[in-house]
Amino acid sequence: MSNTPSTRAQDSSHEVVKRAHGGTLERLAIVYARVALGAAFLSAVADRFGLWGKYGGWGNFTTFTQYVAQVNSFMPAFMIPFLAWTATIAEISLGVALIIGIWPRWVSVGAAILLFLFGTAMAISFGVKSPLDYSVFSASAGALLLAFHQSRQYRRNGGRDRHAVAHLES
Repeated sequence: MSNTPSTRAQDSSHEVVKRAHGGTLERLAIVYARVALGAAFLSAVADRFGLWGKYGGWGNFTTFTQYVAQVNSFMPAFMIPFLAWTATIAEISLGVALIIGIWPRWVSVGAAILLFLFGTAMAISFGVKSPLDYSVFSASAGALLLAFHQSRQYRRNGGRDRHAVAHLES
């Protein structure tokens, strides 16, 4: 290292490099969060259809529906099949969309809401320890952070989709 003071150009190029590496790490973290949340949704769905085999918890849709009844103990019995199928369809849709990266802001908001509702139902039926132990509220908060990040990116790009901006800049 030299003891000479750095020039303004050196400082500027150093900042550009720091921002480039920080931007890359930030993008990787966002992709990691999206894929992790999406995979968690799809894993839960795979389990309720027996695709995890002996490693699964529910193993079939009937057992999953019984769990939905326990989580939603405050709901009338006739609503349970509807809730089970609605959760399944929502988790498939959100899981795929998170992994692919389509409509990231709205999908992340949907994931945050679904997880918050699930955590709240767990807390009502089993007590607050249950959703805390399974990190349901943490996952909901992570999804909400993803939504805010995507919203910030959208505003930063002048209201244009980031893929469109990348295409225009190339």
